[in-house]
Parts: sequence; C-alpha cells; structure tokens
Amino acid sequence: MGWRLAHIFRHPIKAHGRERLAAVGLREGHCLPFDRHWAVAHEAATLMPGWNACMNFTRGAKSPALQAINARFDEEAGQITLTHPMRDDLTFAPDTLQGQAEFLNWVAPLMAGGRALPARLVTAGRGMTDTDFESVSILNLSSNRALGQRLGTDLGLDRWRGNLWLEGLAPWEEFDLVGREIAIGEARLKVVEPIGRCRATMVDCATGRIDVNTLDALEEGYGHTNFGVYAVVTQAGTVAEGDQAKVLS
Repeated sequence: MGWRLAHIFRHPIKAHGRERLAAVGLREGHCLPFDRHWAVAHEAATLMPGWNACMNFTRGAKSPALQAINARFDEEAGQITLTHPMRDDLTFAPDTLQGQAEFLNWVAPLMAGGRALPARLVTAGRGMTDTDFESVSILNLSSNRALGQRLGTDLGLDRWRGNLWLEGLAPWEEFDLVGREIAIGEARLKVVEPIGRCRATMVDCATGRIDVNTLDALEEGYGHTNFGVYAVVTQAGTVAEGDQAKVLS
C-alpha cells in the first residue's frame, strides 16, 4: 500500500505547544513518552487523583492564542522551552515551584478574557490525553489536504495536535482502520475510534487567531466533525520518520 510515517509530534504540556521528533520509542499501553505529561489546571478545576477530563484545563478551544505556542522538552535537564510570537522565549523546570510560577506568569497574558485563569501545572503518572485511556493519535496527510482544498487554504499540521502523521493513504481512509491493528516501524497499534474535534482546530497556529471554520467544513462536507483516529500501542517499539506502515489484521 506504500504507507509511511511522515511526521511525529508530542505535546509536553497539554494544549501548550508541540515539538517535532525524528523518532520515539513507544511503550505498550502508553501514549508517547512525555506527551501531555503536564496539564494546566485552571482556577475553577475540580480534580480527582490521576487522569482528569479536559474541561478542567486551559486549552486552545477557549483561549485561541495558546495554539501559537511551540515547545521543546529537554529530558536530561528536565526543562521545557516555550516560544510564542507575542511572548519572549521561556525555559523553565515544570516540576519545581519556581518553574511553575515562571510558567504561570508567562502564559497568563495569552488567556482569553472572561476565562478561568491558569492556576497550576499538574501530572497524573500518565499522559493527560483527551481520552481516559492512554492514546496515540494517528492522522492522515491526504485528509488534511482534502479539507484544506475544501476551505481554499493550507491548513498546516499543528492545529490538529496529532502524534503520528501517515502518508500514502487515500483521504479519510484512516477511518477504515478502526478496529484493526497496524504496524509502524517496530511498533504495533490497535486503532480504537475516530477523534471528535473542537474549536481549537479553527485557529491558525502561526498567529493564535481563528482563521477558518474547520468544524462547519467537516460537518457540511462529510457529515461529521471527526479528524484522525485514536490508537493504543499493542507492541512496544521504536518508530521514526520515514518508517513503513501497514495493516496487520
């Protein structure tokens, strides 16, 4: 079928920036290492121990400027560097009180008016994915191009906050993978369900401003607001840009 893994992204702080990786080791039953490892609880959050739903966190669907953050995580130093067109670069240690204070001060001006303000960085001992299970999101470059053509613009990749981008599938062919197991590089993943989308995907990640109505375009063109699929890792292994991908069952 000629599929290949074109891009890998992770998001160290949920909804607060992304970074591109050349390769990553996947673990059975887990999301990408340090993907959504931290999340930003807002002042109105009601948190339970462990995983919590996205309504408890600040995110691009409510504050579009957050979508323009890029991130780089130095695992050895335990530091994250964030960049944004409206803010000076920030390098901080998210697991320290000083680092958390520096981050909250840095991000506060990016919040939309009238929204609950960011209160603290939290962790859960697992990725704070949008799903209550540790998921890996798999997206299709052809679907992105098809939707962009419908909207008359290049949508880019960042607005979708995906992990693994595949090349070589037909537009929307990823939805046919639900319930099937695929191999990418050394790893295997079971595709579980489509990804329902929110207003964050309407934002231009270069500017942090809404530029297109992706949700209406999906609904009017395809009868749903899904883009990409969630998968779970069933066999650990390293995946790298350029790796071949195929359906196993």
